[in-house]
Amino acid sequence: MARSIMEVAFLGTQRFDGEGGTKYIKVFYGDEPDGKTEHGLSIIGMAADDDAAEEIFAAGAHFDPLQRVRITFDVARGGQNKGKNLALHLEAVEAKPSARQPQNPQRPTTQPAPDAAKS
Repeated sequence: MARSIMEVAFLGTQRFDGEGGTKYIKVFYGDEPDGKTEHGLSIIGMAADDDAAEEIFAAGAHFDPLQRVRITFDVARGGQNKGKNLALHLEAVEAKPSARQPQNPQRPTTQPAPDAAKS
């Protein structure tokens, strides 16, 4: 099994119950559109790993639509040589400082005005 991390635009988390009381959690994120069958964002869903499902669903309540998030996921072997992505962790991507803003802005120091009487 391979582990990977990707940063994407967050769309939402979803919970639904399957047959026999099985709970399913999915993460939905936006990707670049292909320009042929979709415009705007390509909406992609990824199932959550059973052990991390509740944590991932709860994390989704703290993100704004289209906020950049980081998804850690495993790629399990699926049928017909295809991989099956299973989300393990969901977290916000820290905002990167703008190139125009200094990393540690310093306030200008105020210097007392020269006393004209001493000149």
